[in-house]
Amino acid sequence: MTDIPSAIDAYLQSNLNDYIQTTMRLCAQPSVSATGEGVGACAQLLAGELRQHHFQVQLCPTAGQPVILAHAQGASDRTMLFYNHYDVQPPEPLELWTTPPYAPTLRDGNLYARGAADDKGEIVARLAALDAVRAARHGELPCSITFVIEGEEETSSPHLGQVLREHQAELAAQAGIWEAGGLDSEGQAVVTLGLRGVLGVELSVKVMDRDAHSGQGHLLPNAAWRLVWALNGLKGPDQRIRIPGFYDHAKPPTPRERDLLLALPPRDELYRRNLGVKTFVREGAGAELNVAVFEPAATINGLTAGYQGPGEKTVIPARASAKLDFRLVPDQDPADILAKLRAHLDAQGFADVEIEERGSTPPAKTSAEEPFVTMVARTAAEVYGRPSLLDPIAGGSGPMHMFFEALGPVPIVFTGIQYWNNRAHSPDEHFRLQDFASGARYIARIVENFASMV
Repeated sequence: MTDIPSAIDAYLQSNLNDYIQTTMRLCAQPSVSATGEGVGACAQLLAGELRQHHFQVQLCPTAGQPVILAHAQGASDRTMLFYNHYDVQPPEPLELWTTPPYAPTLRDGNLYARGAADDKGEIVARLAALDAVRAARHGELPCSITFVIEGEEETSSPHLGQVLREHQAELAAQAGIWEAGGLDSEGQAVVTLGLRGVLGVELSVKVMDRDAHSGQGHLLPNAAWRLVWALNGLKGPDQRIRIPGFYDHAKPPTPRERDLLLALPPRDELYRRNLGVKTFVREGAGAELNVAVFEPAATINGLTAGYQGPGEKTVIPARASAKLDFRLVPDQDPADILAKLRAHLDAQGFADVEIEERGSTPPAKTSAEEPFVTMVARTAAEVYGRPSLLDPIAGGSGPMHMFFEALGPVPIVFTGIQYWNNRAHSPDEHFRLQDFASGARYIARIVENFASMV
């Protein structure tokens, strides 16, 4: 009788380089959803790759970028769904890359490229895992597999929900694996169970038709000051958001979720060492800071006003704008927060400050008590030598709620090839080859164990 785990490991060890080369081909193709650069070409490239791996593939057009649906039939009546995305963040600032972002480079046991960790390496590692399972089972999968791979995750997934609703029946599954995950700073696998929500907005104000000489600053209105005063009313030095009713529906962690967060490794020293952080905006230290992920946040992402070039230009800005995001926790609703933001600005005398919504998604999470979660955590011991830690909710956001709305309360977890310092969204994004191999082994065993779940 075939020793399936050993056969899986042998296949991956023998064929690892082929999958790294596949990842490099995908990463060499730009696919920046923020600008549209290369996204359609990448969708076609990836669809062809999926077909080569024995998947039936649909390229679903949308008003934006296409969504790829891919399905492979398995022996049992169970189906596992994988969610991934083929779009990437803009690569700028280019000068901070050691090697060009679209020239994938192997260096010191790592693969460097834009999209390597987020999310093209994850896609290929899952294909490697499934190929290994097929090889160990003489060409058969133990359960059916469905991929949903979109091209707009980095721009808030504006068209994914429609595709999920239109293909609801064919996407039915009993469990799902999200697009990211991996190892913490101690080398222990972490299974994340959810995502915070987000509301992205741009605030803008216009006080004149054009910039004016700053010698008239005693008379003329200044858009930069106007915007600063408006922003000042959104959040206080105590870090509390001042929008009336903002916290009305914010749900704190359950006692179980709090315990899980306290069991995660402290991250404060990592932030100090890698980001040069001197102080944190929350009181506490060590693992206690992990619990703050259940606190909503308001973040100014960027400010624009007046002259910002070299040298001096003494002008009064006619226009000013700021991009912000609000990270939301269960059970906050982005639409509710947007309405409260508008009402707050109006009440503070800033009706002239315009709000443009830049994208939003509600929070969503899977219960730590789900049997699928227990199985995934336990399976980690087969690959990493110890069970996973469970992280109730990540600080970031994504379209997880869309799957719950379209497919029902299917348990979804995050696990993959990333580690705490893979620099996703930053210059020198990369993954470690050892994590790619281990992540593929992990996914393969999850698929095997899922197929036999009662």
